[in-house]
Amino acid sequence: MSNLILILGDQLTTAISALENADKERDRIVMAEVHDEASYTNHHKKKLVLLFSAMRHFARRLEADGWRVHYQTYHPDNESQSLEAVIANQLKETGADRVTTTECGEWRLHEQVSQWHGRLGAQVEIRPDTRFIASKQGFSDWAEGRKQLRMEFFYREMRRKTGLLMTPDGKPEGGEWNFDADNRRKWTGKPPAPAPFRVEPDEVTREVIDLVEAHFTDHFGTTEDFHFAVTHEDAEQALEYFIDFALPCFGDFQDAMSDDEDWLFHSILSPYINCGLLDPLAVCEAAAQAWYSGRAPINAVEGFIRQILGWREFVRGIYWLHMPEYAQENRLGNTRSLPWFYWTGDTKMRCMHKAIDATRRNAYAHHIQRLMVTGNFALLAGVKPEEICDWYLAVYADAYDWVELPNVLGMVMHADGGYLGSKPYAASGKYIQRMSDHCSNCHYKVNKATEEDACPFNALYWHFINRHRDDFANNPRMGMMYRNWDKQKPERREALLRRADDLLAHLEQL
Repeated sequence: MSNLILILGDQLTTAISALENADKERDRIVMAEVHDEASYTNHHKKKLVLLFSAMRHFARRLEADGWRVHYQTYHPDNESQSLEAVIANQLKETGADRVTTTECGEWRLHEQVSQWHGRLGAQVEIRPDTRFIASKQGFSDWAEGRKQLRMEFFYREMRRKTGLLMTPDGKPEGGEWNFDADNRRKWTGKPPAPAPFRVEPDEVTREVIDLVEAHFTDHFGTTEDFHFAVTHEDAEQALEYFIDFALPCFGDFQDAMSDDEDWLFHSILSPYINCGLLDPLAVCEAAAQAWYSGRAPINAVEGFIRQILGWREFVRGIYWLHMPEYAQENRLGNTRSLPWFYWTGDTKMRCMHKAIDATRRNAYAHHIQRLMVTGNFALLAGVKPEEICDWYLAVYADAYDWVELPNVLGMVMHADGGYLGSKPYAASGKYIQRMSDHCSNCHYKVNKATEEDACPFNALYWHFINRHRDDFANNPRMGMMYRNWDKQKPERREALLRRADDLLAHLEQL
C-alpha cells in the first residue's frame, strides 16, 4: 500500500509527525508551490522568497536522505493551482490510496484538507502537530472551567511542564516568574546594536527571487537585500548569533524603538520557528543554557522564553479553541477602513512611517512596533478588525493565521471583549516618546494634543477612552484613565474630541 505524505511550507522539518513510520521505499513525499496558497493574501515578497526557497532546500535534503519527493515549483500556468489538485494528480499518477499529513496551522486550509477524503476517494490521515508544547486538547483541558484565560498562568504551567528556568525544587529561577518590569529601557545608542545575521542568497534563492519578481509584482514589500536563512543549518547559525551578540541586551531593550536601527537586539527567529527550520523547545533550551552558563542575564532569557513558551503557545490554543467564530469578533463595533498608508508608509507620523517602512523592507517589525505603533493606531482609530488582521497576515514573514489572528484581533484590537487580554493596549504619544527617539524627528509635536501640529495619538487616545466608556469604565485596570479624563476641564475635553474627530475625518492625510 503506497502512501502520499503531504508536507506544507510551514512544516519544514524531518521531525514532522507526517513522516513518523514512513517508508522511503514505498511512500512519496509531496511538496508544492501553488497559486492558491501564494495568493490568498497579499504576502510580502520576502515571505514568498523565504518559504519557496526553504521548501526547495528542504526537498533537496529529503531527496539526499533517500526519500522520493514530488515537488511542484510555482508557475501561474501550472495545471494544479491548489494543494488539493496536486494531491489528486499524484493519487492518479501513483495509484496511492492514502494521504498522510500533519494538521494545518490555518483554519481555512484545515477545513479544506478535512474534506479531501470525500472528494478525492482516498483515506486522509491528519496527524497532530507535535512541534507545539501544548496540544490542542491539552490547552482545551487547561482552559475548561476558567472564567478568564490569562497567559501568565498558562505560561507558568508550561514552565513546570518543560522544566525551563525551574529550580530542582520547582521554583522559578531568579525567584520570579516574570521579569517584564526590568525590560523597558529606552535605547540611546549604547550599547551598539549588532548587525543582523545574514545569509547571502545561493543559486536556489536567487532563482526564487527572480520568480517572485516576475510573478508577484503587485505584492507588498521588496525582495531587495534578502538575507534570511533558508536551511536548518543556517537557521541554527542565526540562533547562535542571537545568543552570542543580542540576547545579553535583549531584555533591557526589548520594548525600545529607534529611528536608526531596524533590528536592535531582537532575535528575528520567529520566521524560522514558525516554518519549521527551528524547533521552538530547542530554541528555548538554548536560551536557558545561556543563563546557566553566565552568557546572558535572567531578565533577557526569561523575557525571550516567555514570548515562545508563553505567548506563542497561548495564542495558538486560543485560536483552535474558538475558530472559526473568533475571526468574526468585533466587540468594539469598529467600522473604519484601514488607511492606505499602512501599505505605503506615506504618513507624516514618524513612528508609523518608520514601522511601516521597516515592514516593507524587511517583512519584519518587532512586537512593540506591531502592538504599540501600527496596532495602537488601528485600535484608537477604530479600524475594522478583519482589515487590520488581513494586513498583519500579509506583511510579516512570520505571520500565519493561528498566531496572527489572536494577537491582532485579541491583543491589539481588543475585539474579543477582553477574552485574551484584560485591558486594551491603548496609549497616547507619550508611550512612544518614552520608548523611542521617533518623536524628536516627527512633523507632529508629542507635547501637544489639540493643535493642528499635535501628535495624532494624543487626541485619538482620549477619543477612544471617551467613546468606549461603557466598555471599559468598570475595568479595574482602566479606572485611573477615566478619573484623569473626568478631571479635565469641559472645554479641554471638547477640544480634544474636536481634534480627534477632525483626525478621523482625514486619516488618509496624516
